[in-house]
Amino acid sequence: MNWNAFLKCFGDCPVIEPAMVYAGQPNARTLQVQLSRWVANNRLVKLARGKYMIAEPYRRIDPPLEHVANRLVYPSYVSLERALSWYGLIPESTPVVTSVTTRRPAVQETPLGTFRYRHVQSRLFFGFERVLLRGIEVIIALPEKALVDLFYFWSGPIPLSRIEEMRFQDLDQIDPGRLSSFARRIKLRKITQGVERFLSYREVLSKEISP
Repeated sequence: MNWNAFLKCFGDCPVIEPAMVYAGQPNARTLQVQLSRWVANNRLVKLARGKYMIAEPYRRIDPPLEHVANRLVYPSYVSLERALSWYGLIPESTPVVTSVTTRRPAVQETPLGTFRYRHVQSRLFFGFERVLLRGIEVIIALPEKALVDLFYFWSGPIPLSRIEEMRFQDLDQIDPGRLSSFARRIKLRKITQGVERFLSYREVLSKEISP
C-alpha cells in the first residue's frame, strides 16, 4: 500500500491501529515495515505500541486528547481532575489526561502529551458516558463519578479543608442523589464521609453566592 492509498483509507481515523491496516492485506509483515518507515519519514506519529496518528500536514482531523486517551488503553474513561476541568467544576486546566481503567496502572508519554491511567476493580468501573466533541466520540466520567474517583484515589481521609483547596465552582451540575448513590456503591466509609462533607460544602457555597 502506498502513502496516497493509505491516506485515502485512514485519513479520517483519529487513531490508527495495525489491525485496521492489516485487514484484507496479504502481507502483514511488509505493512508493519511500511508503517515504521512512515514514522521515520514524519508521515505518521507513533503514540504507543500499536497506536499511530497521521502527522501534520497530512492530518485531516485533530482528535481531542480525551479520545486519544480512550484509544491508548481500552477499556478506560477520562476522569478525575481532567474530567472535572472538562465540566468546569475546577478552575485549573489539567495538561495530563487522567483516566480510569480495569487494566494495569500506567503513564504513557507521547508526542501529544502525558496520559495517566489509574486502576480500579471491575465493580468500580461505572458512571461514565459517551459524548461527541468535534464530531468524535469521547468516553468520560459523569461529573459525580469524576468526583467520587478523585476521592477514591486521594490518600488518607478527606477533610473539608482538602475539598476547599480544590476551589470547586459551578456545582449546580452535581446531582446530590446520584453522587450519594455512587458513594454508596463504592462501599468505602472514606468515600461516604467525603461526599457528605462535599455536599455540606456545596450547600454553604450555594448560599454564599445566592443573591
